Amino acid sequence: MTTSLRLHRHPLSGHCHRVELLLSLLGLRFERIEVDLSRRAHKTPEFLAQNAFGQVPVLEDAGLAIADSNAILVYLARRYDASEQWFPPDPVSAARVQRWLSIAAGPLASGPAAARLAAVFGAKLDRAHALSVGRELYRVLDAELRARAFLVGDAPTIADVALYSYTAHAPEGGLSLEAYPSIRSWLARIEALPGFVPMQASPVAPEAS
Repeated sequence: MTTSLRLHRHPLSGHCHRVELLLSLLGLRFERIEVDLSRRAHKTPEFLAQNAFGQVPVLEDAGLAIADSNAILVYLARRYDASEQWFPPDPVSAARVQRWLSIAAGPLASGPAAARLAAVFGAKLDRAHALSVGRELYRVLDAELRARAFLVGDAPTIADVALYSYTAHAPEGGLSLEAYPSIRSWLARIEALPGFVPMQASPVAPEAS
């Protein structure tokens, strides 16, 4: 494959999947570089030179290395989406997108993502607290999605991409989506988009409650 885009990723990371999803939705060809987290490949000097925090994903584009999944979403939308759909430039829409990016880095990460880390991967985290944060997040999210098809309006943006992966896989952490019909419908709309690619399921998933 000849492409300037190289994604350093792990297949079970929702942060990595959100980048892979946007790349696919934009129709961009890219090379996947698997990072073996179990062998601490993300802590080698070579990887730390690309991301000093030692975290995946990292996107390379023609010699430029970009770290942080939400920053990568912004970069890809600004660099490759001529329609400006995925990150609208008008101030109100841009602010609404940024709100959800902050939620993705806040309650989504400390809630559903953390619960999944604890349940599936044995991370030493307070799973009960993470589930509580997740339920409050999804109460708000479900209510807001009753009024519109996507998080910012009638068309998907990087806000939807940022929240999709860990929400779709929230049951792996024990957080059922049964009580949130608007969220389930929103997930289905994203999964119906041309270019959608699913995230790999975790090998062992607990029963959601």
